[in-house]
Amino acid sequence: MVADPQHEESQSGHLPDPEAGGPQPWLVVLHGATASGKTSLAVRMAERFSGQIVSCDSVAVYRELEIGTAKPSSEERARISHHMLDVVSPDQPYTAGDYAREARSSLGAIVAGNSLPIVAGGTGLYLRALLDGLFPGPRRFESLRVRLRQLEKERGGSYLARILQRIDPISAARIHPNDVPKLIRAIEVTLAMRQPMSTAWQVGRDPLRGFRILRLGLNPPRTELYARINQRAAAMFSNGLVEETERLLARYGANCRPLASLGYKQAAQLLRGDLSLAGAIAGTQQGHRHYAKRQTTWFRREPDVYWLNGFGDDAAIVEEAVLQVEKQLRCRHKVDDGSDHCLPAE
Repeated sequence: MVADPQHEESQSGHLPDPEAGGPQPWLVVLHGATASGKTSLAVRMAERFSGQIVSCDSVAVYRELEIGTAKPSSEERARISHHMLDVVSPDQPYTAGDYAREARSSLGAIVAGNSLPIVAGGTGLYLRALLDGLFPGPRRFESLRVRLRQLEKERGGSYLARILQRIDPISAARIHPNDVPKLIRAIEVTLAMRQPMSTAWQVGRDPLRGFRILRLGLNPPRTELYARINQRAAAMFSNGLVEETERLLARYGANCRPLASLGYKQAAQLLRGDLSLAGAIAGTQQGHRHYAKRQTTWFRREPDVYWLNGFGDDAAIVEEAVLQVEKQLRCRHKVDDGSDHCLPAE
């Protein structure tokens, strides 16, 4: 029987003790660009290995945002227990740190129930927070934030990106020039800590312990991926994205941060008369294609990833992923010689 998702999120679990004897439990991490088939593959693996899925998506955490988030279908959620979906109201702030704390609690609960945890998603920062931990950043400085927002309005959208490029070029390369909230936070942290945020990030982090991690990455052909992205974006508008956005705007207002995400932003522009329907669809398609490119660049930096060169709903890719998981689950522990070998389970 599948537990109610809202009840699942209220449960807490203790992470495995990394000092305890015996082999540590496995954690499967599946990442890839938007529309690469992560959900489909995660569901298939969860069914095959008695697993539960932990979503890693910075927009899917919000309740009431459905069409524009491509959340797992109700049928998929009925088949497999999902965590970290619909955990917060759209008008409430939610950070990567919040996600890491709650997702780690979910991992502990899944392992306690003798299930295989499968983290699946495409938000690189959330995944890094979960696995590697976050540094203890400074508090928010509202006066500085107000000043930076004013500068952005007066001097254009690229001004904050140029500031960050001067004081922290590494963070500037990782943050999109139009992502004003992240630019402001990076500038704020760099000025407050008197060192680049990219340097401070390496200090005082709390990495996830107690698991052996198998990282799988989906890497479909770019042309085919972009075609799927275009089809998905168009389908969102056909399936009621504009109407959903209109309801959310009426309830939470135009300053509701999740409504600035891809798809919702363009639907809001359509409702204001700033874009035609064709323009809103084209803008959403282009935005998701650019996002997919940034995701691919981000995940290519991740260590020890076994890359699957296709879509997650391809039968051959499913079989290859299953074989990789089976191989690791048969292992008692890996041989510590830098090789890909492991000792068989006793």
